Amino acid sequence: MVARGEMARFWSLESLHTVSSDGGAEPSALVDDNGSEEDFSYEDLCRANPRYLQPGGEQLAINELIGDGSVVCAEALWDHVTMDEQELGFKAGDVIQVLEASHKDWWWGRSADREAWFPASFVRGYIRQCRKHTAMFSVAQLATIFGNIEDIYRFQRKFLKDLEKQYNKEEPHLSEIGSCFLQHQEGFAIYSEYCNNHPGACAELAGLMQQRRYRHFFEACRLLQQMIDIALDGFLLTPVQKICKYPLQLAELLKYTAPEHSDYDNIKAAYEAMKNVACLINERKRKLESIDKIARWQVSIVGWEGQDLLERSSELIHSGELTSVTRQGKSQQRTFFLFDHQLVFCKKDLLRRDVLYYRGRADTDAMELVDLEDGRDGARGPGLRNAFRLASRTGDEVHLFCARKPEDKARWLQAFRDERRRVQEDRALGMEISENQKKLAMLNAQKAAHGKSKGYGGCPAAPPLQSLRPIHQRHITVPSSLPQQQVFALAEPKRKPSLFWHTFNKLAPFRK
Repeated sequence: MVARGEMARFWSLESLHTVSSDGGAEPSALVDDNGSEEDFSYEDLCRANPRYLQPGGEQLAINELIGDGSVVCAEALWDHVTMDEQELGFKAGDVIQVLEASHKDWWWGRSADREAWFPASFVRGYIRQCRKHTAMFSVAQLATIFGNIEDIYRFQRKFLKDLEKQYNKEEPHLSEIGSCFLQHQEGFAIYSEYCNNHPGACAELAGLMQQRRYRHFFEACRLLQQMIDIALDGFLLTPVQKICKYPLQLAELLKYTAPEHSDYDNIKAAYEAMKNVACLINERKRKLESIDKIARWQVSIVGWEGQDLLERSSELIHSGELTSVTRQGKSQQRTFFLFDHQLVFCKKDLLRRDVLYYRGRADTDAMELVDLEDGRDGARGPGLRNAFRLASRTGDEVHLFCARKPEDKARWLQAFRDERRRVQEDRALGMEISENQKKLAMLNAQKAAHGKSKGYGGCPAAPPLQSLRPIHQRHITVPSSLPQQQVFALAEPKRKPSLFWHTFNKLAPFRK
């Protein structure tokens, strides 16, 4: 049995065969039914033996495995450079056979036919130390700060193994790595969750860093592992940066690969696949960044009725003024906001045009768009120009709209087509915003609105319109955790005092 270190779990078990005392090979208890190798993490052992969950359980598990005759190895996470003959030097990624682990800080091991002591902390990391301090970190806090980084490490470990198999050490130019990316392309989707969680992780970490004991704790973790002088938030940014580098690296590799090379087609396909993965992650992140603006916009609307916008929508696609024509032929000037899945109607205040009143909405999933020629539309009157209609596919609900200019109508028709395409893309790609994220966005918007309720702070502008090019054409950028620019008018402009009242007060013959 071999135990190899994981950056997140510090070490895990990978089953081989244990050599029995008579020299014969007997299967390890952790080998599967088919006798094949399988990775087992420390948590797998804990489920099999709850004693390992107790303090010192990891060290106990290693010693028991060694005592049973198993070969236990630790994978180095960091370089260990030493001039001391009693210490074992190694590089990150080297596999060290652990021969004795009775001391919690120093283990005795073998590497490259040499036995010596090596620091056990070099196979440990932040998460393990945080989990030990339950008084400082709740389970929810750890989930927010570290996200699914352990899942990413497990995936990357498997990916690296397969990549190394495809690498030709003797003749590197004959290596064929394209198929490896294609084989694992679906697995890279786990980066999406991490990237979406990253802004929240930075915010949570920034809050903790306001307290001295947390600053000292994280610095002690870094020094314990002799890590380079980068703060924890810098290390947490690494997966975000990594996933966006793959398309760039593959593009560079493709550039210098001859078309007749056996791996050319696979590299080209891998480049497109990883470009789509990075694009998908950016799209999901963009949606998360937009829901806060949508929530604050909704809270600003006077007389809002029905379910929240975020229950069904996550982005604004188009907005503008249209004339709505009722069944009786009455015209009403309204401001419309087209989101994915629904069209919201608002009315501007007669005196304060920046105040919007809620007047209804239409479910675009259940409506059909009909382009109308200029002229008469049934009983709604003659002379309709630049008109189009939304008609229910199942009921008698019909909305008739007229734009001011033909180009305005053309923009609205295109916006409705974009909305349908975006909905279909989101369904195909599994784009969803979690209920917790929706509730948090609305809660923050309501708190912000309550804080400004004592004095008028202006009406928020509509959420910014989204770029709606087909997803395969969208530009790849590194997801940013920087806060988005505020889009709200937070205060009315100051007015100059009236000259009339200034003169009146100056000339008044009496004062109180």
